[in-house]
Amino acid sequence: MKRLIACLLAALSFAGAALASESGPAWDRFPKERITDQAALQNGAKLFVNYCLNCHAAAYNRYNRLKDIGLTDDQIKKNLLFAGEKVGDLMTVSINPKEAKDWYGAVPPDLSVVARSRAGGNGSGADYLYTYMRTFYRDETRPTGWNNLVFPSVGMPHVLWQLQGEQRPVYVEEKDPHDPKKTVHTFKGFEQTKPGTMSRADYDIAVADLVAYLQWMGEPAQNQRVRLGVWVLLFLAIFTVIAWRLNASYWKDIK
Repeated sequence: MKRLIACLLAALSFAGAALASESGPAWDRFPKERITDQAALQNGAKLFVNYCLNCHAAAYNRYNRLKDIGLTDDQIKKNLLFAGEKVGDLMTVSINPKEAKDWYGAVPPDLSVVARSRAGGNGSGADYLYTYMRTFYRDETRPTGWNNLVFPSVGMPHVLWQLQGEQRPVYVEEKDPHDPKKTVHTFKGFEQTKPGTMSRADYDIAVADLVAYLQWMGEPAQNQRVRLGVWVLLFLAIFTVIAWRLNASYWKDIK
């Protein structure tokens, strides 16, 4: 129940995160190689089902689509279905949309294409999510007790805090490059104040896996599309050479 309430609160901020300013801190680069790693995608699917799917639907996908990342029907049933769903069901949630809107002011957003929809001037949607999920910090002035570096005054609690632990931002005062008479607070990094169940490096990998799954979920056929694209380009290159030589052979005796 506590996780459900936390996720419902998180839904509101995820909707608002799309409106966050792109003029803030630079987004970290998401490790793109995770998208083609089946083990990473499977771990991301597990994290998504355990920490996100309680309140965020992915209604444009079915559980059996996870077979495309190497899972069997039996593995999906045993590890990813908890409330009587069937392998062929859509990845929906049981929250009544009307009640959710009455209670929280907004329907929890569907995350089917969230990674593909959040691209901006600072990078891709995957870059944003990768940075966002790693820059939560404790802020007792906020209703949830959490804030976020790339989305200040965020309404979403840190649902992965037990994995990451707690941290605080470290700022230093520096001279304003545009006005030496003034000083500015410059972000220098995070200081761990309470450890989580994962090390910093392991948590970064876990978030990368989750984001890789969200990116894959937005277009499950993308890896196949990329592979086919390479072969298509090779075919066109070879066919261009053949067509060029045929053209030269055809016109060689014509003056």
